[in-house]
Amino acid sequence: MSDDGQHPDPDEPVALPIDGVLDLHTFAPREVKELVPAWLEECRSAGIRDVRIIHGKGQGVLRTIVHGILDGHPHVESFGHPSDGGSWGATVARLRI
Repeated sequence: MSDDGQHPDPDEPVALPIDGVLDLHTFAPREVKELVPAWLEECRSAGIRDVRIIHGKGQGVLRTIVHGILDGHPHVESFGHPSDGGSWGATVARLRI
């Protein structure tokens, strides 16, 4: 909290729930490169094998970053677009546990 006790301190880390879904809409592209690998490791630690990363459609900047991270991550077994009727605005991945 900030000194006034009412507003969150923008410099303090924010705890994210680890439920296998990560929505990147509130993150800047520069933050994603560190966030996604750390989040994947937390998912693995929690025993979550199937994950969904919501990056939005837009111009594909976040999607490209996310796919690059997943493609080079040693614990990602596979990734692609969801087959559950989802759109190009999300990527699903299966992790090696």
